[in-house]
Amino acid sequence: MLARRLFKRIGVLLTASGVASAGLKTLFGRRRCASWLASTRPLQGLTAVVTGATRGIGRGIAIGLAESGATVYITGRTLKGGKDTLGSLEEVQQTIKDKGGECIALQCDSADDRQLEQLFKRVERENGGLDVLVNNAFTIPQPVSDWMGKPFWQSPAKLWDVINGVGLRSHFVASALASPLLLQRKGLIVNVSSWGGVRYIFHVIYGIGKAGMDRMAADMAEELKPHNVTVVSLWPGKVRTENFYKLLQENDPLTKGVLDPYLSESPLYSGRAVAALASLPPHKRLKRTGSVQVTAELASEFNFNDEDGTRPPSFRSLRFLLPSGVKALKGKEQLVPDIRIPWWLIKTQASPKFS
Repeated sequence: MLARRLFKRIGVLLTASGVASAGLKTLFGRRRCASWLASTRPLQGLTAVVTGATRGIGRGIAIGLAESGATVYITGRTLKGGKDTLGSLEEVQQTIKDKGGECIALQCDSADDRQLEQLFKRVERENGGLDVLVNNAFTIPQPVSDWMGKPFWQSPAKLWDVINGVGLRSHFVASALASPLLLQRKGLIVNVSSWGGVRYIFHVIYGIGKAGMDRMAADMAEELKPHNVTVVSLWPGKVRTENFYKLLQENDPLTKGVLDPYLSESPLYSGRAVAALASLPPHKRLKRTGSVQVTAELASEFNFNDEDGTRPPSFRSLRFLLPSGVKALKGKEQLVPDIRIPWWLIKTQASPKFS
């Protein structure tokens, strides 16, 4: 019963993100430090593509890769910002340039296969290959009240195409087009997924898409491993995206109570996680292929922090779960050991279940 309550808590808390080894890796966390990724720039000379990078997690990943030295191609549909937009390619490109990074902004609709094809042809023409592909582009239908919390039989069929068109399908197409370039450099593919792949969040169609992202990473890993290309799924936690704050301001009854920024992550946290993975030698990185990698757990392993200098814990850590559920511990999370619920126990609460 306790396990069920804990995992229900995880599902509710991670709903707020719009996205995100067992036991005793650390008891009380590692000492806070500046980001060694930005100071050492281990990705100097590498080329990366991040789809859907105008805002949110994609924006954070693009900045994280660039601050670590990579040349980053960013894609999205919105080239220029405006009062009705939450972000744009030009804004992200300028942010990266202001930090001393290199960024090429390309307007590209991931729903259009021909545009994706042109994207990777240009990357090959200008670089001869590719080191990192981040599959992040995703459409959140607006307003969320039209679909979130409604049973699937009351949802229009087109919702499937909207959520999983620019998402699961476009990521398959991008991976297929990018793989010949990645083969040349023993590269890395990162699928941005979430806890929603194993636990109900938002809607049936959302969960199917995230489960598909994880399975796609696992199966592509089987075929790419002989070529020394690594494929992983990345699970962020609660992420303070532009949509996160937008929903907070709207005070929608559907999301009220779960949009708590406590122990949440900035999008850059995921960016530094991807940069840390990309910094590994290909033969070491390949040991992780086909797996799920959790942003906060990579932070602990590689000793990097979020942009504000903190280190938010993993969603399966007692340091995350207990303060989120016990008011007396809120703000005192450092008193709670950073002990993680083992994956085998999580799997007993995940779906599908086998009997």
